[in-house]
Amino acid sequence: MKKYIIMLAAALTLGSCADKLDITPPNNITDEQIQQLLASGNEESIRLVMGSMANNMPLMFNYAGTSGVGNADMYYSNQGMDMMRSLQGNDMVLGDVSGLSALVGAPEYGFDNFISANSNKNVVYWNYGWTCINQANKMLNFLSDPVVGINKFLMDYKARGLVVRAYGYNYLMENYQNAYLQGGNGKLGVMLYDMFSPTQPGKPRSTAAETYAFIKADLNNAIRLFTEAGIGHTADLTDIDLAVANFLLAKVSIWTGDWNTAITACNTILDKYPTLMSEAQYGGKNTGTATNPVYLPETNGFLNNASNPEVILGFPVGISKTYLNAYTNPFGEGNGGVLRNYKRIDNRLYEKIAANDYRKTCFMEKDFGDYTYPRNSTKAFIPAYTNTKFAATHGLGSTNKVEVGTVTCYYMRTSEVLLMKAEAQAQLNNAEEAKTTLNKLLAARTKTGTTALTCDTYPAMAGLSALQMVYLQTRIELWGEGGREFYNNKRWNIPVDRASSSNHIAKMTYPVANMTLQIPEDELLYNPLAVQN
Repeated sequence: MKKYIIMLAAALTLGSCADKLDITPPNNITDEQIQQLLASGNEESIRLVMGSMANNMPLMFNYAGTSGVGNADMYYSNQGMDMMRSLQGNDMVLGDVSGLSALVGAPEYGFDNFISANSNKNVVYWNYGWTCINQANKMLNFLSDPVVGINKFLMDYKARGLVVRAYGYNYLMENYQNAYLQGGNGKLGVMLYDMFSPTQPGKPRSTAAETYAFIKADLNNAIRLFTEAGIGHTADLTDIDLAVANFLLAKVSIWTGDWNTAITACNTILDKYPTLMSEAQYGGKNTGTATNPVYLPETNGFLNNASNPEVILGFPVGISKTYLNAYTNPFGEGNGGVLRNYKRIDNRLYEKIAANDYRKTCFMEKDFGDYTYPRNSTKAFIPAYTNTKFAATHGLGSTNKVEVGTVTCYYMRTSEVLLMKAEAQAQLNNAEEAKTTLNKLLAARTKTGTTALTCDTYPAMAGLSALQMVYLQTRIELWGEGGREFYNNKRWNIPVDRASSSNHIAKMTYPVANMTLQIPEDELLYNPLAVQN
């Protein structure tokens, strides 16, 4: 039976390609027809068909449409799933009132069951990871080494697919196995499929070591293909390019303890993306009054990629998913604002941020008080410690507060690369090198007109090892971004303990051992070779 390629949003694009190529039926292109086009050597037709698939690979990083939780919008996108992970840590506080069941994200913040095999809060992570893998494999089916040969644009397309497949497998490993350096190296990984077929038999889980070897092989192969094709680092932030591949290689290498590879990958990126955000670009700034605030997203690098020189992978208005801003913007009318679903920083972390570190101004020192949300003139009280890192009272290009929420998005940036490099250096016992790397970040985060902060002068870092310094600066710099704290807690073996926090509402403790999800029951039901963690 012929299989038809259906590539998410690319389905309509492929239909258009079919029309242009005079293929019957007009809105579908079969595997056999694509193979014939590839064999024909017709460059225009090949670009038309394969390009439509390859151009959708970056959208797997910027995804909405995850299945498994009905209409629960916070699980609908990968940004929403990252938000859930951020709520399952020490550093983000949800709201400021009791009766948390009324707030979106409250079950996750309270560590309601999210790891069991039959939990709908579990299966969405599985489905998203496999969506990335399956979409990549659908394209990679056609791009064998003999077909690709020395064709530069096919090299580019194949590299994009390899990066997305590696990303999907790494995402599954982050969620469905213990951290590699915390006992996961002796356990199982996931099933490894290097092709897509709806009828292929299920496979058993490979070992964690085999899974990571597969991931690294994909990334190294992608880097080779990009290099040989002369792709390098493109000016388009939406492209999967050499920097994106190296970012993921660094991330996987940090996770698996391959410290030298991580440093090499980071250096490659930093050569191209050396510039950090300035004080003016970092977070929301009130240009209005205390009672009638104006936070314009145009100047906020977290909401406008044009104001963020650090962005390695990001998407413009019209393509970008804006769920993260909806969940974190205290002046928005989504789940971050009018419903008092504020995302706040744990006071314990806030107090560790140096007075001359302008990142501290990304959080309200005092209660803001009542804010009138313009859509329905609803008033709600905004408490101290609420973030302004993602704050906006307007949308990009708008002077109407009702239109708040139109922003860009990003998924990878330079500061995280610096932090990964510093961590690898510290793990290799190169403490001075790690501190030198951290000092670049600290100097860039020092308030204008004050003496540059360093590892030796940062008050909260007195007496810490170089590695502990990296941990602290990673928590501060990446607060609220990509669920990073949850995954770092997992690999650093740091449990959740909110007992001594003065502003956490749910003063929970949660062990690292319970941060690993069980394999979903549907996989166990339909794949007899699958076994549970």
